[in-house]
Amino acid sequence: MICARQVFLCFRAIERVGDKITGAAGPVFVTLGVVLLSIGAACFFEVVRPTLPLPWLMTPICLLITFNLLMHYFWVCIVPPGFVTDPPRERGSGWLWAKPRGRNRPPAGAGVRWSEEVNITTASVTRCKRCKVLRPEERAHHCRICNKCILKYDHHCPVRVNQCVGLYNERHFVLFLIYMCLATFCYAVSGWRGVLAALGLSDDEAWPYYSPPVFFIATYVLSVVLCLAVTIMTSWHLYGISCGETSVESADHEQYRQTAKGRGETFVNSYDLGKRKNLELFFNLGVDGYPSYTLLFPFRIEPYTDGRSWARRPGYEGHLGVREGEELTDPEDDE
Repeated sequence: MICARQVFLCFRAIERVGDKITGAAGPVFVTLGVVLLSIGAACFFEVVRPTLPLPWLMTPICLLITFNLLMHYFWVCIVPPGFVTDPPRERGSGWLWAKPRGRNRPPAGAGVRWSEEVNITTASVTRCKRCKVLRPEERAHHCRICNKCILKYDHHCPVRVNQCVGLYNERHFVLFLIYMCLATFCYAVSGWRGVLAALGLSDDEAWPYYSPPVFFIATYVLSVVLCLAVTIMTSWHLYGISCGETSVESADHEQYRQTAKGRGETFVNSYDLGKRKNLELFFNLGVDGYPSYTLLFPFRIEPYTDGRSWARRPGYEGHLGVREGEELTDPEDDE
């Protein structure tokens, strides 16, 4: 037991060192991401776009995908995820902020900003054992890298966005992944002729483009790899959203299921309102949300809640099959 404990503490120490290194190198990773996205876009539009059929139709579509990809990446990197100590945010002004569809909107500071047709409960308040601040007991977690509590914490992403993914930027993160899938798929499917030309295997005598052949080949190979990897990641995120859970909650709920099963009970996620409603709430679409076209343009929008009240199944005040004291806390709290 003592040996196992020492091994656990050793791996935990290595994990913390890794967190500090990746946290410090976050700006470098983001800069590298911007450079790769820019080079990939330049190579695509110079080499691949002229070979596409129906250029009058395909060019605007490619521009729209690229614009969404870059803007959602920009938003997810600069929009704070939602720190518990921050006051509730209100909709900003400007053309990049979408106008909500609902006419009977709750007043500022009302908490939930969505429909009255769902059961809304206010989260109880607890004190974080790490940073000592009061926070909603539900769906808020302490990030050991940021050293702050995040509303609707999903995960910390040091490599791609250099910050946490939470209440206010999770929608941008998921849409960035979706448009990354579309962009890399288009590149992989339509760019193979350019690869042959870059390798000197086509009928063309010389490479006629400004983009260096090595850049084009490298971005094409990267697109093929990312298309496979990001599609799997995006599918997993969308599945979690359709089940009404974050990445952290997905792991927690699995443990709740095992605990409830051991007692002969069934765990029920009270946040799960059905796949369609869960997706509507996440993307804030619907009668009292935003129009569906906000998925096709990188608008800024409000989440359906301020992170202190949540939609639940009718008649539920908490998860079924989880008893008081069994709720999982932040991993660092148990040390």
